[in-house]
Amino acid sequence: MPEPGAAPGLVDVARKFATTLTDTKGVTLPPAELERLLLSFAQEVADVATPAYEGAVLRFTTLFSTAPIGIALADPSGVIMEANAALAKLLSSTQSRLHGKHLADLAATDHDATRIRACLERLATTEIGRLTERGVHLDHSQDGSITTNVTLARLPGDRQDTHFPVLMAADTDDLHLLGERLLHQNVHDALTGLPNSQAFANRVEAALGSPGGEEIALVYLDIDGFKVINDGLGAGVGDQVLKEVASKLSTTFTGHHDGYVARLSGDGFGVLMRGADLKTQHVVSLVERALEDLNEAVYLGGHGIGVSASAGIVVGGCPGGGHTELRRAAELALHRAKERGKARWTLFDPAEDERDRSRYQLGAVIAGALENGEFSLVYQPTVKLAKPDEIAAVNAGLRWNHPDKGELDSEDFYPLAQTTGMTVPLGKWLLAESLAATARWRTRFGEATPDVCIRLPQRLASDDDLVLLVKEQLDRHNLPAKALRLCVDRQSMFDDNEEVYDSFTVLADLGAQLVLTISGSADLELIPRFDLPVRHVILSGPVVDALADSPTEADVRHLSQLVERGKELKLRIGAEGVRSTEHAARLRQLGVLAARGAFVADSATGDEVDEMIERHAG
Repeated sequence: MPEPGAAPGLVDVARKFATTLTDTKGVTLPPAELERLLLSFAQEVADVATPAYEGAVLRFTTLFSTAPIGIALADPSGVIMEANAALAKLLSSTQSRLHGKHLADLAATDHDATRIRACLERLATTEIGRLTERGVHLDHSQDGSITTNVTLARLPGDRQDTHFPVLMAADTDDLHLLGERLLHQNVHDALTGLPNSQAFANRVEAALGSPGGEEIALVYLDIDGFKVINDGLGAGVGDQVLKEVASKLSTTFTGHHDGYVARLSGDGFGVLMRGADLKTQHVVSLVERALEDLNEAVYLGGHGIGVSASAGIVVGGCPGGGHTELRRAAELALHRAKERGKARWTLFDPAEDERDRSRYQLGAVIAGALENGEFSLVYQPTVKLAKPDEIAAVNAGLRWNHPDKGELDSEDFYPLAQTTGMTVPLGKWLLAESLAATARWRTRFGEATPDVCIRLPQRLASDDDLVLLVKEQLDRHNLPAKALRLCVDRQSMFDDNEEVYDSFTVLADLGAQLVLTISGSADLELIPRFDLPVRHVILSGPVVDALADSPTEADVRHLSQLVERGKELKLRIGAEGVRSTEHAARLRQLGVLAARGAFVADSATGDEVDEMIERHAG
């Protein structure tokens, strides 16, 4: 039987010749024939085993010669038979000089030689296959000694139960440098070389925990519109810009109040300053200098690139007092700076923060409020000025019946919904409920039912599926498209991708009525210029407000010109924000047909609108 673990090729050869030698058909083989068979057997074994053996030898010798750590192969007594180039370099010797030495003779001291001999003894007399000794001093031909970590192991020999010791050594100075390098990479940004966000967080935490009366300031900076540089000029140029920004910030802040600059995110940076004499004006002055320096053009790849940045500043403490709260305060201040127009700095205001917290809490629960039925429709009736008892249309909007804060109008929560992405669900709910209410009115009041007019949020108005969504709702409630008026202004009609324009044009072709809110002749002239399918215009803003009390001749002339031009374009002219019956009368005299505002009702519930329509129908 072949030995357990033998190579598959050798097993096949052994089985072949075992069969041959046992199947001689009762004939005794002559010595010459037996010799021939055995020689043939030996040759086939050699043919199978040699390539595997040579491959293993080649792999071992390559590893031995190219290994970055020092290796010495010894005979069973511990005398070096081979030493690789790495060991010779480590000991500032040569491979030939190391050959023939005992492994223990590599030690620089008697104590370390004894340690090596003890390890060799343990390897020879126990089943332990590897031992490591740290801090072993080896003999160095130039420096006297070097400190290394030594590993001793045993390799199997040519014959069974024979072993050869091997010594492996690595310079602890190299290991220390490697560790330092890895530590540096762990706490520094690879692109800019600045400390990274983790290092910055640790430094802020340490600063807050240090004793003494030092003041602390935190500055968060963010490049405005960095995506334009990255997408327009390429990521390579963007990386160079980030390096320049890092350099300028380091130049500005390092050396002032123990300034510590870090890269926190893609185009975000942080600065920590501290000192007993640190004042808000010092911090603001440095931030303003940094923002000014960043505006100076840097020439990269033939492009003069200047950037602007926004900054949020916290000086002293903040509510909560911990490093997490401090960093959050800086983030909020930065966010406010960007909201207020970018390229500016904003100082953290605790009172404003408290107000914002309340608002953000409100914004965070809009989805749940919609699901729980806390929203309802609120209406603003538009009446005919010639017959104020007749309703021409009702503008539908949203009201939030908050369980704690009471009734909230759309201006209280729509900006928050835009931030959280909830304007689309709210807009869909507004459309569905408005058309459902219109369907109920048509069933009850017939032809006296006014059109419903809604203003869709921008993100829904630009949705690719808007036309399908509107058509589905009209079909669901068995309504003609003309029962729906869609209100839009210049800014939302002409969005960057013209998606609103395209969708509203298709809806107009289906029969929906488009209403354009205008504030002057420039808005009005968009209709013929772009051949907009608009049937109604609503005058809004200063042009209407000017007619409220003691209008001037110029005010009257301006509005009259708008009305005359609207009639030329065969438009029906309405107005919003009408305050009183006198205000409404002036507008009627100038040709305005319908209006809404406080002179009728600022807002009305569904039941109130039902009563108004019923009076109209009667």
